[in-house]
Amino acid sequence: MCGIVGLFLKDKALEPRLGALLTDMLVTMTDRGPDSAGIAIYGDPVAARAKVTVQSDAPDADFPDLAETVQAFVNGPVSLTRRDTHAVLSVPAGTAEEIRAHLRTVAPSVRVMSFGDTLEIYKEVGLPGDVAARFDIASMSGTHGIGHTRMATESAVTTLGAHPFNTGADQCLVHNGSLSNHNALRRKLRREGVHIETMNDSEVAAAYITWKMNNGATLGEALEKSLDDLDGFFNFVVGTKDGFGVVRDPIACKPAVMAETDQYVAFGSEYRALVNLPGIDAARVWEPEPATVYFWRHGETTTPTKKAA
Repeated sequence: MCGIVGLFLKDKALEPRLGALLTDMLVTMTDRGPDSAGIAIYGDPVAARAKVTVQSDAPDADFPDLAETVQAFVNGPVSLTRRDTHAVLSVPAGTAEEIRAHLRTVAPSVRVMSFGDTLEIYKEVGLPGDVAARFDIASMSGTHGIGHTRMATESAVTTLGAHPFNTGADQCLVHNGSLSNHNALRRKLRREGVHIETMNDSEVAAAYITWKMNNGATLGEALEKSLDDLDGFFNFVVGTKDGFGVVRDPIACKPAVMAETDQYVAFGSEYRALVNLPGIDAARVWEPEPATVYFWRHGETTTPTKKAA
């Protein structure tokens, strides 16, 4: 079944509350997915720096020397900030993807959750409220973020199998539904050099969006092409460094609702996820149409794009 939430802030005054607002939205969706949960937070960039968020089942053993291990193969300082089983490595700009690949060799028990200039992903097995509390998500600020609580249908219940999925710099995706052609598409994308770590169908969708954007598509164009190339039932909410997008498959059997005010754009699998947002009583609330791409970027006004029949 799964539950999805997303929040894109237009009003900078709300940025200190992003983590708290997303946490409340996701906890409301707990009964849609008891297996695992995760939240992606897009924060402010730091000049000349990037981030790699990692996870370990044995953080007391893996994290104390990890910054020094990474610094041995990059040119520039590396620091580590731990949050429970996760840690954020602050690294020189332009090195995050290289570090992600290198960690598989030098620290195989450490798993990369996300990489990019602004993105941090925190996810674990467990209920949304427990996961959010472990990482103190409510204290985090940022410009936009997405969250997911999972009821597993396509792969094992593990940390890596939890959403959101990050397959490209500052890109991530959450998904409610199931894809029927993910195995063939996974093989194709791996041949194209796209990194895919799990057997989860939703990670294939994330990797597909990364592949299209790496080949010059905008987020909106990549989401529109997904309607042609991905078979199955899906609601996708996608984040990029400066954007936020939503698309439903042409049948649109999975529930979805959106709200927009002068302060934010919000997505929830059900309206109850939105009821505590500021100013929701005056928001424009609607159900996103089937086969229609909605996306917003900071500083831009966006018009939905409907796929031609």
